[in-house]
Amino acid sequence: MSGSETIVVRTGTANLASVLAAMKRLGAPARTSNDPRDVEDADRVILPGVGAFAAAMCCLHDGGLVDPLKRRIDAGRPTLGICLGMQLLFDASDESPGCPGLGLAPGRIRQFTNEVRIPQMGWNEIVADPSCTLLQTGYAYFANSYRATDVPEGWSPAIANHGGPFVAAMERGPILACQFHPELSGQFGLDLIQRWLDLGGTSC
Repeated sequence: MSGSETIVVRTGTANLASVLAAMKRLGAPARTSNDPRDVEDADRVILPGVGAFAAAMCCLHDGGLVDPLKRRIDAGRPTLGICLGMQLLFDASDESPGCPGLGLAPGRIRQFTNEVRIPQMGWNEIVADPSCTLLQTGYAYFANSYRATDVPEGWSPAIANHGGPFVAAMERGPILACQFHPELSGQFGLDLIQRWLDLGGTSC
């Protein structure tokens, strides 16, 4: 079911319009907020992101959103991180040395090597691990210069390749993190969001 409300976090660096448009197409009530109480208590939360790692983390800190996000994800409450929103879950990123991430997934985000086009822009195949519940193999739309190369312990991944394998997405129960943009990935992406909405609906 997808009738309960989803909060889309205003990180200050996100393109919210495409996320809200995808939710509308799915008939899923959603609104933006940077209220810490909304972020902690909402049935579902989407953490989008477009821009720099440090700028997004500063916005989360300034808004008092870091601890609410940590508490809800530690508690296994339905949360979807998109693009930079996935990277923020990690300990750190080479994009912003000295700026800690949320530290909810161990590891460091690293830039693609110079052997490939940076940023990666366009469609790429993702291959879901058999342990995945939400993620499926298919083609998704990416727009990223940085990526995770190692799967954090306790997460089920989908892998893509751009100058070598990297973590295209990962899931842990109702926590889903996508380096690609499901809201821009056609029916494949909409179906993924719908599976997340349905799983979140049954777990709340």
